[in-house]
Amino acid sequence: MPDSSNGSTGSTARPSRRTVLAATAGVTTALAAGGTVHAATGPSAPDDRKLRALISRMTLEEKVGQLFVMRVYGHSATDPDQADIDANLKEIGVRTAAEMLARYRVGGIIYFAWAHNTRDPHQIADLSNGIQKASLGLPRGLPVLVSTDQEHGIVARVGEPATLFPGAMAVGAGGSRADARTLGRIAGLELRALGIRQNYSPVADVNVNPANPVIGVRSFGSDPQSVADLVAAEVKGYESSHIASTAKHFPGHGDTVDDSHAKLPYIHHTRDQWEQLDAPPFEAAIAAGIDSIMTAHIVVPALDPSEDPATLSRPILTGILREELGYDGVVVTDSLGMEGVRTKYGDDRVPVLALKAGVDQLLNPPSLDVAWNAVLNAVRDGELTEDRLDESILRVLRMKAKLGLFKDPYVTHAGVDRTVGTRSHLATADRITERTTTLLVNEGGLLPLSRRRTPKLLVVGADPASPSGTTGPPTGVLAGALTELGFTATALSTGTAPSAATVAKAVAAAGDADAVVVATYNVTASSSQKTLVAQLLATGRPVVAVAVRNPYDVAHLPGVKAYLATYSWTDVELRAAARVIAGKVDPRGKLPVPVQRADDPATVLHPVGYGLTY
Repeated sequence: MPDSSNGSTGSTARPSRRTVLAATAGVTTALAAGGTVHAATGPSAPDDRKLRALISRMTLEEKVGQLFVMRVYGHSATDPDQADIDANLKEIGVRTAAEMLARYRVGGIIYFAWAHNTRDPHQIADLSNGIQKASLGLPRGLPVLVSTDQEHGIVARVGEPATLFPGAMAVGAGGSRADARTLGRIAGLELRALGIRQNYSPVADVNVNPANPVIGVRSFGSDPQSVADLVAAEVKGYESSHIASTAKHFPGHGDTVDDSHAKLPYIHHTRDQWEQLDAPPFEAAIAAGIDSIMTAHIVVPALDPSEDPATLSRPILTGILREELGYDGVVVTDSLGMEGVRTKYGDDRVPVLALKAGVDQLLNPPSLDVAWNAVLNAVRDGELTEDRLDESILRVLRMKAKLGLFKDPYVTHAGVDRTVGTRSHLATADRITERTTTLLVNEGGLLPLSRRRTPKLLVVGADPASPSGTTGPPTGVLAGALTELGFTATALSTGTAPSAATVAKAVAAAGDADAVVVATYNVTASSSQKTLVAQLLATGRPVVAVAVRNPYDVAHLPGVKAYLATYSWTDVELRAAARVIAGKVDPRGKLPVPVQRADDPATVLHPVGYGLTY
């Protein structure tokens, strides 16, 4: 297997032009008459006849490989750390990304922070180049579609110093299609500079269930049309930066109380409810030219009475998505390692059934060897035809061509430096985020706080694990930002479930402060965060609460006289909240979901569109 011959591309992060031309000679010759992607002027898809000619020269094994998008451990395509080599051997049976490409000829690779793919921008660029070099150096080698989940907010795989934007529900609170489009454009430009060409974003799910454990603030909101507008705008932004975006999770994961990572959720919408609630954002994404759509591991009996998960449902993926909605782009599964898709069928059946349902890309199976051989054997046994594989491979190759991967799959350190985390991009993210912070309560004009009257602040509260690539912890980020704004702020983490001793410590510390800022995180009726807030209020000190994830917290803490919602605990959102607390900017966000009363969930406490200002 090619290993050491496909090493790092060095300080320039870019092979010589001669190397590029040699590696891609067969591909570019085949495509010569069909047009290519011109980065300066936008995409121009090659003639399908040329792509079909490429497909006709592929072996069956190569065709099967093109359908898979797989994880791989390590910061380098050929020289990862020993721990990552060990993880690859255990899970994939290969040492490196280069070896995986040589053995399985996968068409795509997905980056994760936990797989040590995304340490820093130059390293990411080098990894991307190493992957392309390894694949293109193989017989009939094709460029690889590198993807990741960069939703922003609580799901991001590429962290600082890249630009991080507010998450979808925060963007929904801002309500600006222009901001959503700008987010997609800048995020896309930065990903492209790193060699990542497919992003599994935006989330097109309409979050109508406050108890949803897996979508929640990853959704733009609860109103189908508003979500549809923002999804379409973000798709256009990504399109303008020549990145493939992905609307997820079809047919809609917004109304569930189960997490499909752990079990198979059911959604009991009628067909009419699905058309009114769940379908509009996907229809808008298709109309906006979405390049790929990700499936959901959910059961929707009204759409498929067999109760197969949507990922494996031909009535849903072919009958509704392809035939009724007219979508002919790439369909990618959600991760095949999730329990939701493994509950009903074995790992050897899932990829075959997904292809029979209408899927094009098989994402991250638990065992690549089992899944790859299952598809290969299904073709050899006649359950799948080679023509069926060719349909999906053509869609995948069309997307690769549109993104410019046949023309030039490589990136440079210089391109990284002039694009990723630039001052203007970071400033834009701050401005967009300032328009999302939502003021839900402000009795007696408690906010903004005055540096003169309340110079000494105590910041306490929940410190959930920081989203990828952000500084954290939330109390520390808030305290640091408030100190920069002229206060003297001290951070004291009390956690998501503070003990009586922790509460007592916070109350004692509040005695030395002029005001208290408390970060809340998914407060429930039985949460000890309620005890913390009640005892802080009893000190008589002014208390400002900041819901750093779900905005529903405010319903459980009626005694708080000032309450902000940030929709996430990333640095950019917490810094914006600090500026609102200090009065440097006015709160402008409006709730994109309703908040029900805690004691009477049938009654709305704050409706969609609610939000105060100064």
